Amino acid sequence: MSDAPALALSNVSKSFGAVRALRDVSLELFAGEAHALAGENGAGKSTLVKTLAGVHRPDSGQVLLNGEPVVFAGPADAQQAGVAVIYQEPTLFPDLSVAENIFMGRQPRRSLGRIDRKAMHDATRELFGRLGVALDPEQPSRGLSIADQQLVEIAKAISRDARVLVMDEPTAALSGNEVARLFSVVEALREHGCAILFISHRLDEIFELCQRVTTLRDGEWIASEPVSGLTHDDLVRRMVGRELGTLYPKQDAEVGEVALQVERLTREGVFTDVSFEVRRGEIVALAGLVGAGRSEVARAIFGVDRWDAGAVSVDGVRLPAGSPTAAMGAGLALVPEDRRQQGLVMELSIERNIGLTGLRDLRKGVTISRKAERDRAKDWAVRLRLKFARLSDGVGVLSGGNQQKVVLAKWLATGPSVLIVDEPTRGIDVGTKAEVHRLLSELAGQGIAVLMISSDLPEVLGMADRVLVMHEGRLTAELSRAEATEESVMTAATGRAA
Repeated sequence: MSDAPALALSNVSKSFGAVRALRDVSLELFAGEAHALAGENGAGKSTLVKTLAGVHRPDSGQVLLNGEPVVFAGPADAQQAGVAVIYQEPTLFPDLSVAENIFMGRQPRRSLGRIDRKAMHDATRELFGRLGVALDPEQPSRGLSIADQQLVEIAKAISRDARVLVMDEPTAALSGNEVARLFSVVEALREHGCAILFISHRLDEIFELCQRVTTLRDGEWIASEPVSGLTHDDLVRRMVGRELGTLYPKQDAEVGEVALQVERLTREGVFTDVSFEVRRGEIVALAGLVGAGRSEVARAIFGVDRWDAGAVSVDGVRLPAGSPTAAMGAGLALVPEDRRQQGLVMELSIERNIGLTGLRDLRKGVTISRKAERDRAKDWAVRLRLKFARLSDGVGVLSGGNQQKVVLAKWLATGPSVLIVDEPTRGIDVGTKAEVHRLLSELAGQGIAVLMISSDLPEVLGMADRVLVMHEGRLTAELSRAEATEESVMTAATGRAA
């Protein structure tokens, strides 16, 4: 690690209107080091990243490149200076090959200006060789997994001689094996002298991968320190500014009648013969590895996808296949895994998003009552402790955790008897996770039946009264809270006999 930072922020502040996103923040990134950036949603991490990437200019303070002040006129300036950002959701051209995406606009040429495809493919193989991964340069980008798309973005960055690599929540949508491969790539980049800024809500990843960590809270710098001297509790206290207490505040609830009954549900080629029930007051977790069919079962229950055989009943009333309207009418609510694509209309306001599931109730003649819509949104914003400036603001300005609360508010406003939540805390910070867990526990205490799909094993073990485990489209185990351990869940999730 060299003495001078490859890239640094010195006393940087940035405001958007009355909102001060960063206040006097400093950060130093050194060659050969993985440096974590930690903080709750809304702490200022995204603004800091965009400042490093040349999207935002500081209102005050300086960006320093190799110790010298620099002003990035835009993202292209930052890229030319060797700063690259790998986002959670890569943006490749799907109809171009891997190599074409990497060298877009910079393809090697033969005489007469023709693209030298052999040279481009050879250069791509050399890049992947440096990263220690095997991808086909000629493979179309369409159909690549998120993990492979990220590797293409990383290869593109090092092909431009990037010396600083910012990785913004790169593991949020990856499986365990894909995370391990990504970490190997990061180690290879460090050995080649890259400075890495790594952003993740998964604290275990920070402790496994990074040498130092900088913590932000409410736009302010809290600490920059070696990871080796910290515990998980230390880092959480810096992030939230208080003792978090229990992350899984599971309350005992009185279990009542069966609210959701699923009988031999089958969708050919996706899941087979799935049967279970969820009672009022229960939180039942649906666990399993990525691709096990959990989300597909939830979509079928709610009617987004049609099932081929079986039956779904809510409070004893059978639902028709493929009818979300009937499901909602019966008291079902579904908080989907992808809140931005499936749970929210990003172009609409906070209050309009919350009101979408109750348009009939909000009518005043042939129009929607703005007052009723605002009152409904205000009520749920208070109940869920939503952090916002104005309810009329676009939902896209909210942090990920607050967007998740808007999706929850939208569905809780329907007064459901059964709530299905798919990955309820994915991509949100540890403080907001505790709030979502508290909310789910309170809802169960109010007699709502909760079906929770989660890839977070501690969340499953901490919140579920019962755990249903899926493997390759089939239920392989049903475990009581007492029986559910990491070993027993993973044994069933991998299809091994207990």
